[in-house]
Amino acid sequence: MSVKSLFTAAGLQEGMSRRIDGLLATLILVALAIGVVALRREPERLDGAVRVVDGDTVELGGRRLRLAGLDAPELAQRCERDGQLYPCGMAARDALRDLAREGLTCRTASRDKYGRDLATCAADGRDVGTVLVSRGLAVAYGRYDSEESEARRRRLGLWAGRFERPSEWREAHPR
Repeated sequence: MSVKSLFTAAGLQEGMSRRIDGLLATLILVALAIGVVALRREPERLDGAVRVVDGDTVELGGRRLRLAGLDAPELAQRCERDGQLYPCGMAARDALRDLAREGLTCRTASRDKYGRDLATCAADGRDVGTVLVSRGLAVAYGRYDSEESEARRRRLGLWAGRFERPSEWREAHPR
């Protein structure tokens, strides 16, 4: 084989290698774009009759939704007010039931680390999270900070006594 034919063969291989690399890079970019689109869902609107699971979870249209931006006490959780223990988790659930009595309109936003749909819900045009946190029945969790500050200032609900934050309570009481 001559030196010229070696360079020609190497040039063909190099050109082919560049084409394959370019094709692979394009395929990787397309796969990433498809993944991003699949993860980034459009907000979905759900409304109608609801079943309240606990103070920050509802079932609507066959879907379990976790209220975004707040954390309510767990059903078995007890808090203290006026030196007495009371079932603050059940109080949060009952308040959400009262709000949802005529149904809810919810918009899903994303999913949490457990794969649950996170949603913002309204009852009679009022944001449910705003109501729960401003009454001191739930704590802010990434949203509703001003409502929590006001409930704290006015010593409403949880802020009228002593309580363990729901996240800390769950950590101390694993299922």
